[in-house]
Amino acid sequence: MLKKILVAVALALPMFASAQTLKVGLVDINEVLAAMPETKAAQTKLEEAQKRYEAEYQKLGEEFQKKYEEVANMKADELPAIKERKTRELQEFQQKISQFEQQVQTSMAQMQEAELAPIYQKINTAIEAVGKEGNFSLMQMNNPQIVLFYQDPVVNATPLVKQKLGL
Repeated sequence: MLKKILVAVALALPMFASAQTLKVGLVDINEVLAAMPETKAAQTKLEEAQKRYEAEYQKLGEEFQKKYEEVANMKADELPAIKERKTRELQEFQQKISQFEQQVQTSMAQMQEAELAPIYQKINTAIEAVGKEGNFSLMQMNNPQIVLFYQDPVVNATPLVKQKLGL
């Protein structure tokens, strides 16, 4: 029995010793992202694309308004085939506008992903380098909704990551 206790203590002792050397780094990725010049350039590019899409959407809206007014202002004695054709054209145009909106959303999401992916990769590389250089056991995102409490030896590594990126 005593032998089993000694074996259990001998096995558990290294675990307690290693738990004391655990070093955790917290990184506010949003702060790092906002400080990077690449982010500002990507944001500008995305805003320009958004403005171009909005201009095109405005043109489509004006064209739709003209078609709508044409249908709304038809005379009561207009031939049924003409009324039906113009109403169908209006409905088809409305569907085209809806398709355009969906294409814009997809395109903007893809563009955002393409612009931000290399930036996130650069941040992740810097976080990994800081983690290795600082002998951190764990690097975690500093998110107040996830991290409720922390105490030493937890380190806010955001300044280290920003320094690694030259920010």
